Amino acid sequence: MAKNSLRTLFVRGVVVGIVLSAVAVMTAFVMFRTNALKEPVDLYISHKADYQAVCDSLLPKVKYHTAFNLYAKRLNLEKSFKPGYYHLEPSMDVIRLVRVLKLGEQTPIRVTMNNVRIPAQLAGKLAGQIDADSVEILRVLSDSATAKRVGMTTKTLFSIFLPDTYECYWTTTPDEWVDRMKREWDRFWTEEREAKRKRAGLSRLEVMTLASIVYEETRQTDEMPRVAGVYMNRLKKGMPLQADPTIKYAMQNFGLRRILHKHLKYPSPYNTYLHKGLPPTPICMPGKNAIEAVLNYERHNYLYFCARPTFDGYHNFATSYSDHLKNARAYSAELNRRKIK
Repeated sequence: MAKNSLRTLFVRGVVVGIVLSAVAVMTAFVMFRTNALKEPVDLYISHKADYQAVCDSLLPKVKYHTAFNLYAKRLNLEKSFKPGYYHLEPSMDVIRLVRVLKLGEQTPIRVTMNNVRIPAQLAGKLAGQIDADSVEILRVLSDSATAKRVGMTTKTLFSIFLPDTYECYWTTTPDEWVDRMKREWDRFWTEEREAKRKRAGLSRLEVMTLASIVYEETRQTDEMPRVAGVYMNRLKKGMPLQADPTIKYAMQNFGLRRILHKHLKYPSPYNTYLHKGLPPTPICMPGKNAIEAVLNYERHNYLYFCARPTFDGYHNFATSYSDHLKNARAYSAELNRRKIK
């Protein structure tokens, strides 16, 4: 009888052990191999962050803290996590989650650059999109060694930045971004564009500079080639460009709504009322539509243009100064009527 009881106890113990083992295996499977996150997570790990900061951001979204900590310790994640932006899906298990951070399998981001007038403004826009502050970015944009590396000067470096949306990693450094812009710049200048540039008698920098003026004069893509044609005509005749946007740039007053005679005397190499030819560098980051407009400028005889008094974004063009004065007076009268000063 005692022997049967021992056998029964043994069998029961084995069964309990098997059940407990099965529960442990199942628990481990659930903790390590099922969905680790409660919801999708956009995790940004700065190059300045420590491991505790990573845990503070991530662990509140993780279901199985014990499993995460055990596997993270096994892979020495505390000393080997990679900075970056990670879009983490709930379908990831703990093992996959830790390995993504360990291997630095970042999710690409899209960085947009447009409507920028000066390098400081560009630095501010980029700072909101990559893991670098505006001071660091502006320092690189102002660095002579950086400019020389891509065949530019600190004054002309800004001209190779083409407005667009680019895919990259959040951890892209300012230096890497400059190199990326140089590659995009070289790709932009195809044989066809180079041929058009040469026919126009302009350097790449001059194309970008004229395009920046055209871009500031009109945002109507269909009108840009005509505006570019006016400036090309004036350049060929040796006439000053007399472009109002260059006055705003010279004064660094981009909110100026009306250019007055006193503004035309502002001393600056960018003042195209005082100095013939193109200004030293672009006055903004022109859209590609403006660049194409310069390369495909309209051949005509217009030498003047003035905004329409209808304020529809378009201009009236003239071949004679007398006709231009009529257009200018009509526009000025409308400014006065609207009390724009």
